[in-house]
Amino acid sequence: MAATPSSPSSSPYPHLLAPLDLGFTTLKNRVLMGSMHTGLEDGRKHFPAMAAYFAERARGGVGLMVTGGFAPNIAGWTKPFAGMLASSGAARRHKQVTDAVHAEGGKIALQILHTGRYGYHPLCVAPSRIQSPISPFTPRELSVGGIERQIRAFIRCAMLARDAGYDGVEIMGSEGYFINQFLVTHTNQRTDDWGGSYANRMRLAVEIVRRTREAVGRDFIIIYRLSMIDLIPGGSSWEEVVLLAKAVEAAGATLINSGIGWHEARVPTIATSVPRGAFTWVTKKLRTDLRAAGLTIPVVTSNRLNMPEVAEQVLADGAADMVSMARPFLADPEFVNKAAQGRSQDINTCIACNQACLDHAFKAQLASCLVNPRAGHETELIIKMTPAKKRVAVIGAGPAGLAAATTLAERGHSVDLYDAADKIGGQFNLAKRVPGKEEFEETLRYFGNRITATGVRLHLNTRVSAADLIAQKFDDVLLATGVTPRNPRIPGQEHPKVLSYIDVLLGRQPVGKRVALIGAGGIGFDVAEFLVTPAGHSTALDLPAWLAEWGVADPAEVRGGVVRPQVSPPERQVTLLQRKPGKLGAGLGKTTGWIHRAALKMKNVEMISGVNYERIGEEGSGLGLFITFGEKRLDGTVLAVDNIVLCAGQEPLRELLEPLRTAGVKTHLIGGADEASELDAKRAINQGTRVAAAI
Repeated sequence: MAATPSSPSSSPYPHLLAPLDLGFTTLKNRVLMGSMHTGLEDGRKHFPAMAAYFAERARGGVGLMVTGGFAPNIAGWTKPFAGMLASSGAARRHKQVTDAVHAEGGKIALQILHTGRYGYHPLCVAPSRIQSPISPFTPRELSVGGIERQIRAFIRCAMLARDAGYDGVEIMGSEGYFINQFLVTHTNQRTDDWGGSYANRMRLAVEIVRRTREAVGRDFIIIYRLSMIDLIPGGSSWEEVVLLAKAVEAAGATLINSGIGWHEARVPTIATSVPRGAFTWVTKKLRTDLRAAGLTIPVVTSNRLNMPEVAEQVLADGAADMVSMARPFLADPEFVNKAAQGRSQDINTCIACNQACLDHAFKAQLASCLVNPRAGHETELIIKMTPAKKRVAVIGAGPAGLAAATTLAERGHSVDLYDAADKIGGQFNLAKRVPGKEEFEETLRYFGNRITATGVRLHLNTRVSAADLIAQKFDDVLLATGVTPRNPRIPGQEHPKVLSYIDVLLGRQPVGKRVALIGAGGIGFDVAEFLVTPAGHSTALDLPAWLAEWGVADPAEVRGGVVRPQVSPPERQVTLLQRKPGKLGAGLGKTTGWIHRAALKMKNVEMISGVNYERIGEEGSGLGLFITFGEKRLDGTVLAVDNIVLCAGQEPLRELLEPLRTAGVKTHLIGGADEASELDAKRAINQGTRVAAAI
């Protein structure tokens, strides 16, 4: 059924934009918008917003979309009262979503997600009574009758999805959820017909697909999300992965989608430090084996595909028949249309930061996007032309200022954007230098093009004064002047070997082999990563090095595809310190903080909390940092280092505020100038956009 790309040779992306014939229906291109939990699934009041969210992406040209996960019953909830499709009344509510998508010419499938032992509630069930490391609840082991009830719930959910107008369903069989839990002995220790041999362990997946196909008929898309590499010890072997793929194809699946890693795996799979297309080789391996067996079922690849050039190359290489991109459609709902128009440079690229999407989902907040705060908020954050055009000055071309200036200009205001630096970006120009954060350059490329497209007048190398702004009689002034490093006031910090994090990241000062970092927030962790990595050796840009560093192996050679990591030696000996007691990096992102801590631990970074910084001075042939511990300032010791780097946070830069307000100029504070908490680009871009939308 996998059609050969047949787009005109003039197409900028002939493989990506080629139609895909599924036999009973044709997808207009090879782009699947993968499932993302946004929180819109979890309440009736959110359905109008969910309809607008999917409609905007259907209008943007996606071939097929998949909703966030809906449980087939209460036992399958992600959390109490989470999204569930188990009644005809619920199906009727979904009609507004499917009708909105179809009105825009799109197709949409509903993901059926049963969490099993990952469920964050006391009613969760699993093949065996084994608690997961990501939930405090121990699941109830299912009886044979209980397993049958779960299968029936999947089938009922699929039938209700069809009644609701969906074009298909995705059966979630990967990422360590319920079906996946039956597949490996790590979580399935049964001795009956649902456990033991692999034929028994894969029986649940095959039964669900086969009986769902019988229930919904032949003209309904069934995607099976198959775990191609579990990334846990004792996971599925490659032989088992291929066997299951063949079995679900024979059972009636229309598409096989790639699942990568269990949620409890200690290997990052979608963070910005993961190389682009890091797991497409696994999908290619399966597709090759299926084609050798004479099977033509289309195979979908996924994870860290964020630009059309990347997706096109993956398809051209024969790694897959479709590409699944989820977060890129949070960042830019017009992704496909822009690609088709040859406007790749205008795409607002997903930088895989997770800060507003996955981090929000894990905190029971509505998901959005750091680079596109309208995502998930399409019905209330509306950018529209204004009849009351104003002259507006934006001071500072960091994330907040860029978002505000371009949003204002898009609405029709006359906008002047000033910055004292010689290029746009502000703190993003520091962030992009951190190994694994190279994607931040894409956001600056996007805003640079948007400045031109919207007609913002950009004034670089211009330190504008309050008198200048007052004289020009702007209607509004937005201060996005950013932050200045906080002074920790440690005796001896004026020593020439005590450096600012700014000087270190910009390469203005040489740094020795032994370094102490004062401050273990986001900046401290970034600087530590920068210092332990040899210049130009970011593994985010080197897939073989990244796979070795995290211990990812060929699942044909080792079950689950994980081995002992082969860590390259650190470039420097780094000690990371913080005043607060407790775990370092506690304020980092929910879904990425563990990655940063693990990466630094692999590089032997010493992490010390509860520190008092007493003084800095000469110590032998080097520099000494004298520290004590706790309120009683006990156990004093001296750290002998070559350099000390100050990463002790920032303070707002607001010198223009008072004179402007005194002169009666309507002035708004945004971004770091308003609140200087770490390098919070999510808040800065959101605030800049919202203030600009209201002026």
